[in-house]
Amino acid sequence: MKNENEDSNRRKFLKLGLLAGTATVTGLGIKKSLFANPAEDTGTMVKVVTADGEVKEVDSSMVAHPSEEKLSQFNPRTAVPGKKFVMVIDLARCANARKCIEGCQSMHGMLAPVEYIKVKRMQDSELGAPYWFPTMCYQCDNPPCTKVCPVDATFKRQDGIVGVDSDRCIGCKFCMAACPYSARSFNFGRPEQVAFSEAHHADQDKCCATKSGTEGTVSKCDFCPESSAKGVLPSCVSDCPNGTIFFGDELEDAVTNGEETFRLTELLKKRAGYRQFEELGTKPRVYYLPPVERQFPFEEATEVHNTQE
Repeated sequence: MKNENEDSNRRKFLKLGLLAGTATVTGLGIKKSLFANPAEDTGTMVKVVTADGEVKEVDSSMVAHPSEEKLSQFNPRTAVPGKKFVMVIDLARCANARKCIEGCQSMHGMLAPVEYIKVKRMQDSELGAPYWFPTMCYQCDNPPCTKVCPVDATFKRQDGIVGVDSDRCIGCKFCMAACPYSARSFNFGRPEQVAFSEAHHADQDKCCATKSGTEGTVSKCDFCPESSAKGVLPSCVSDCPNGTIFFGDELEDAVTNGEETFRLTELLKKRAGYRQFEELGTKPRVYYLPPVERQFPFEEATEVHNTQE
């Protein structure tokens, strides 16, 4: 309990230091320009931390405050505390309705033909029946993509998500080559996408960890962590009319499609859940349930959709 209390107090203190304009280079966090042109004291004293770790009290007029806009920006590297996100896809329910794709594109501000989720026609043998197979980034626990990035633009978070820092990405595509699931897309700067991203820049910064519209960078499915942190299901889950995709927390041992909730471990054991290319050792966080006892007959796609491989 002592360590927990100390950690809690430390977090509160660090938050106070941040809001008070704590500096790590300028000693007291005091604006140097104020020495030449002193501002009037406000009479309000605030605490700041020096580079040596000492706590000092100074007048608030001598502190440079970060803007509220910067404080509210989502940090793609910050994990959701106490979570380990996981996804389960029931192949017996997928009818290639494409609502998961449309929801994902809307959430991330993407225009066709780029798709983070691809639904592929699969058939395991000549005698076996075909079925639809959704794929996306598997948020691997042993991700090869993070090992080849030369600038640490892609990284593994403690909540299970493999993130992409679009501000750091240099577009070398090493991560695309390393991913065995072809889960990543490159933004070539198509005029219509650039125009759309510029028009919706503020909205995308608020809702998405990965900035899909940044030209010359790589992006992918990110499990919508901003929504997940608020207890809101990703659009691919909530928009599916058949409840095909289940999302949840491995630590809570629970997944849901918004209407049904299951124990993760029991569901995987009962339905023989598996992961794609398990032999590669990537340890994906997306599981599949085999397409048995289907809810409806398989139907071929009635129209051709453009996709980016």
